[in-house]
Amino acid sequence: MLVKLSSSALKQTRWYEYGIRFLLGGLATVFAGAVTARYGLAVGGLFLALPAIFCASATLIESHERQAKEKAGLSGRRRGQQAAALDAAGAGLGSIGLVAFAATFYALVAASVIGAFVAAILAWAVVSVSAWLLRRKLRITSPTVQAERSERTQ
Repeated sequence: MLVKLSSSALKQTRWYEYGIRFLLGGLATVFAGAVTARYGLAVGGLFLALPAIFCASATLIESHERQAKEKAGLSGRRRGQQAAALDAAGAGLGSIGLVAFAATFYALVAASVIGAFVAAILAWAVVSVSAWLLRRKLRITSPTVQAERSERTQ
């Protein structure tokens, strides 16, 4: 499976879904600001690492996948859950990359702000992609999923 950019998702998304994402992302940002005001920059910065759009995207992905299966006359509940779970795994791996970004930037910002940004972006990309490749290679699944796979191949 190759990672690629696809504009087809933009065509499938309705205008109000963008509004939901914008609203939930804004609320997550306001929440992080309130935490920062109350507890300081160090604690508030942790909440800024929250993928603000994740809350909305997970529910929208589940909904789109379920509807697509239902249009084909199948129950799409399980497929929607699996798609949302995959998105959550990707968000978690991206968050590991954000930790690498923050650590790299913190270590290098005193020397050069621009250099720190460039190095931090590279660290984020390398760590995120490496985490994704490692997850793909290890691919740990539950016994239920393994049983379903073996039934399909028989």
